[in-house]
Amino acid sequence: MSTVTSTVRERIQAQGFCGLDDATYTQINYPLRLSPAICMIWAAVGTVLASATVLWTLATFAVLGAILPGHPFDVLYNYGLRHLSARQCFPVTGLATLRLHLGDHNAHRSGMELPRSPPYRWLQSSGGSLVAAAFVNVSTGFCIPALIARICFGQVVCE
Repeated sequence: MSTVTSTVRERIQAQGFCGLDDATYTQINYPLRLSPAICMIWAAVGTVLASATVLWTLATFAVLGAILPGHPFDVLYNYGLRHLSARQCFPVTGLATLRLHLGDHNAHRSGMELPRSPPYRWLQSSGGSLVAAAFVNVSTGFCIPALIARICFGQVVCE
């Protein structure tokens, strides 16, 4: 198994996964991007369709991801996909981050479906930023919500 780089280790630790060996960091590096990928696609669909229902449903999963020890979408990996590659479950993280764009959802809570209205353009811009942030995580492993948490609460210190 390849050795994990310090950058990869730091990015995973910033999400609260501390005290793991290099082999575990290497194993979970890409699978940790599954939940952000699902959120990215879901947010893109909800934004393109301007669907309050789609975005509020995604918000529910975001809240659950913040209050539970792991993200609900991690279940897909832990109880399914990991068996295809004979890998271990995700370790429980000590850090719960929440990234909700309530503005995305509030813009359509009353069912606004006017493509030329300013709120729709704002929704597209805000939804686009959510998709972009998820894309950064999926493509690089850099978690913007973890960065925001670090700015607000300090760096995650792994002992």
